[in-house]
Amino acid sequence: MVDPSEPVVLADPAVIAGLDNWRTLPIKQQPQWPDADAVGEASSKIASLPPLVFAGEVDRLRTRLARAAQGEAFLLQGGDCAETFAGATAQQISDRVKTILQMAVVLTYGASKPIVKMGRMAGQFAKPRSSDTETRGDVTLPAYRGDIVNGYDFTPESRTADPARLVEGYHTAASTLNLIRAFTQGGFADLRQVHSWNKGFAANPANRQYESLAKEIDKAVRFMEAAGADFDELKRTEFYSSHEGLLMDYERPMTRIDSRTGTPYNTSAHFLWIGERTRDLDGAHIDYFSRLRNPIGVKLGPTTTPETMKQLIDKLDPEREPGRLTFITRMGAGKVRDALPPLLEAIKEMDATPLWITDPMHGNGLTTPTGYKTRRFDDVVDEVKGFFESHRAAGTYPGGIHIELTGDDVTECLGGSEQIDEATLATRYESLCDPRLNHMQSLELAFLVAEELRAF
Repeated sequence: MVDPSEPVVLADPAVIAGLDNWRTLPIKQQPQWPDADAVGEASSKIASLPPLVFAGEVDRLRTRLARAAQGEAFLLQGGDCAETFAGATAQQISDRVKTILQMAVVLTYGASKPIVKMGRMAGQFAKPRSSDTETRGDVTLPAYRGDIVNGYDFTPESRTADPARLVEGYHTAASTLNLIRAFTQGGFADLRQVHSWNKGFAANPANRQYESLAKEIDKAVRFMEAAGADFDELKRTEFYSSHEGLLMDYERPMTRIDSRTGTPYNTSAHFLWIGERTRDLDGAHIDYFSRLRNPIGVKLGPTTTPETMKQLIDKLDPEREPGRLTFITRMGAGKVRDALPPLLEAIKEMDATPLWITDPMHGNGLTTPTGYKTRRFDDVVDEVKGFFESHRAAGTYPGGIHIELTGDDVTECLGGSEQIDEATLATRYESLCDPRLNHMQSLELAFLVAEELRAF
């Protein structure tokens, strides 16, 4: 992060010391590493490796998110529930990026505003778990915490936390980011090409209801072509990385001091969020993330009170800086219309301007009689509608959407235009953690959100 043309600004020793204050505080959702020395060696190795993202990119994202918080842009954040090392192939990465780009074209037209594109990619390797262990029959082993910690196979060898996976996680994230940058800057993201991909979706009889909007977008694209529009923004796009900031033996060594300002940035991703399980006000995660310059997200469930929300703002955004803090609401379709409005009314009386985005996935989980974890597409849509309705009633701005998705034709969530039912789930259920929207369901959701944005 050093630019030889600029003077280097050293960090205040108190700032550097503060980055390790989390070690003195209660911490949740960390693996039980069998070898503390090996963990230290892995973290030291990561600390010596180059940053994955750069302070200037992070600053630019913070500016983009500030615009979204003020109603001048909209955030689309999507990607895998939990990335796997085996899934970091060129085809799977390009399919995920392609899906997000296709959704973004539809949302751009619906919102008539810039869409900030962000992947749950290049670092979403660690997962919080409801239990430290998993039992099958009479065998109990450590829970699978994501590929950066242990393996999914239900054997003692696989489920033992392995510090070498921390370093492998870094290298897998680096190769993923390399491909993302190539795709989004090298012509793959050309608006005209991305729009052509959507034509097949809209032509499907099952998606007839979206045909008129698709035709409007097509007309707009053809108008730009006829007018000779050929500017750079048509050919490439900004694309940011994000993941849940969970595993401190990875996040802390990825924290670097910006030579321009002497302030700390987490260089593992442009944007990191804190989950409901780890957002204790006096816990390690909140303390650590409060000291970074990155924009930070926080998940808010249906039991969140206005007082807790204010305390989170005071901890994470004491300067009330636009673009700094994003609230990711995950209420559940049956609760969002009751749980969200009190928070929106309360925020109007505070001096903060957080970005509000909806995560309609995590509050709508269910398990089928055959044991599959799934979600109903109709519930996902209903929570999105409740999110927009709540903001419309409060006079606040619905600034984005946070989706677990894949570019593959998996069968993990029920419903959608493909009418996936419980019997179909077994056909291609591939997620190792939570169910994801497939390619078609993701596009269908984008058209539905675009309609909400047009009416807002």
